[in-house]
Amino acid sequence: MIKVIFFAALRDKLDCDGLTIETTSEITCVADIKQYLCQKHPHWQPFFTEQSILSAVNHTMADESFAVTSGDEVAFFPPVTGG
Repeated sequence: MIKVIFFAALRDKLDCDGLTIETTSEITCVADIKQYLCQKHPHWQPFFTEQSILSAVNHTMADESFAVTSGDEVAFFPPVTGG
C-alpha cells in the first residue's frame, strides 16, 4: 500500500485529505500515481496536470520520476510562498 496525502488548497479542491492505493507493478514512480489518481477520479485530472503541483515521497521533495514502493507516503501540494 502507498499512502497518498493532499495538502493546502489542493486538499480543498479535491475535497479529500488522502487515500491509500494498492502497490502494483504499474505503479513505480510519482507520475504513475498521478496517472492512477486521474483514472480513478477523472474530475481530478485538471489539478494533477498543473505543472505547479509539487510532490514529496517520505518527506523528501520528489519529481515525477522518483521511485515509489509499498509502504511509502506520497504527498501532493501546491507551491508554497513565503515572505
